[in-house]
Amino acid sequence: MSTIPLDYETLRLIWWALLGILLIGFAVMGGRDLGAGALLPFVARTDAERRVVINVIGPTWEGNQVWLVLGGGAIFAAFPPLYAVSFSGFYLAMIVILLALILRPVGFKFRNKISDPRWRSTWDWALFVGGFVPSLIFGVAVGNVLLGAPFHLDDTLRAFYTGNFFQLLMPFALVAGLVSLGMIVTQGAAVIAGRTTGVIADRARTYGTWAALATIVLFALGGVWVAFGMDGYTITSVVDTNGAINPLGKTVALVHGGWVTNYGLYPWMISAPVLGFLGLVGAAMGLQARLRIPTLVASSIAIFGIIATAGLSLFPFLLPSSTVPNASLTLWDASSSHLTLFVMLLATLIFLPIILGYTAWVFRVMRGPVTTQSLEKNPNAY
Repeated sequence: MSTIPLDYETLRLIWWALLGILLIGFAVMGGRDLGAGALLPFVARTDAERRVVINVIGPTWEGNQVWLVLGGGAIFAAFPPLYAVSFSGFYLAMIVILLALILRPVGFKFRNKISDPRWRSTWDWALFVGGFVPSLIFGVAVGNVLLGAPFHLDDTLRAFYTGNFFQLLMPFALVAGLVSLGMIVTQGAAVIAGRTTGVIADRARTYGTWAALATIVLFALGGVWVAFGMDGYTITSVVDTNGAINPLGKTVALVHGGWVTNYGLYPWMISAPVLGFLGLVGAAMGLQARLRIPTLVASSIAIFGIIATAGLSLFPFLLPSSTVPNASLTLWDASSSHLTLFVMLLATLIFLPIILGYTAWVFRVMRGPVTTQSLEKNPNAY
């Protein structure tokens, strides 16, 4: 008899929820920096204005990357088959994201080393790329998960990915990428508008409002596409939620509109897309009303709702297979062992509150408006 106080099914559900929380945490916290970077060339026209925007996110962007590291680590440790297939199959896309993210610390550190306008402009555009590209490609990746990835497993459960980078750029995946970009830009605009003044804040409100409205349209388009224009995956065999890891031990069928099945089985799930739409509307209204904290809260709620919508629609699938549906990875057959999940949960219960507490303290210390005058008084400013 197992001495672990939580059964296998419960731990799998907990880690599925924790993975979603970590990904949402990165989108909310890292989205502040990615969105601000994507907006940098547009909301800031002069060198002084761009310094202001850079210093809005400069002191905290490194800490926000912790959520990305935690999310990747959770996939590696809690769902090894998912890590193996996704990180190898989407390898080139991951490299593009990594290279774009590398531009950010280099841009922050090197921009002010030389006062030449061309030098600074180059790094300003590097920061733009570092914000724009990951925001777009992360969404494209989620879109491809909903479409199904071209992989299969052999009898020894070795994964074979048969796609390529350009196959990721399907129309629906690009729509998903634009949804991701729109919600991240809205988040960045909320941060810039809340911590700057004058023309920078005004431009951020304008771009943020348009981004929120565009995201509403794109999110609705994606929802209609998922419900009526594409097939979803459904498990057609009996599932042992406490069973051993074996992705090939089930049968899966493609069903038209299958990704909306969960909303009929669990009506409470409809709250996720509702939050997505309400958050975007609230962010647009908050930007126009010049409300600092309510706008950021609304934008964060929108991110929560949009990402939760994707996760709840997929449940219990983690990564469907478009070539051999029976090889699709699900929550019930692609997790780590019972003991591993429990030990990881104990570690999470210890360290996650520490991370949250430290993050809250840092943002409290770094609070307040950023202006040209405040930068002149700060010798450590970027």
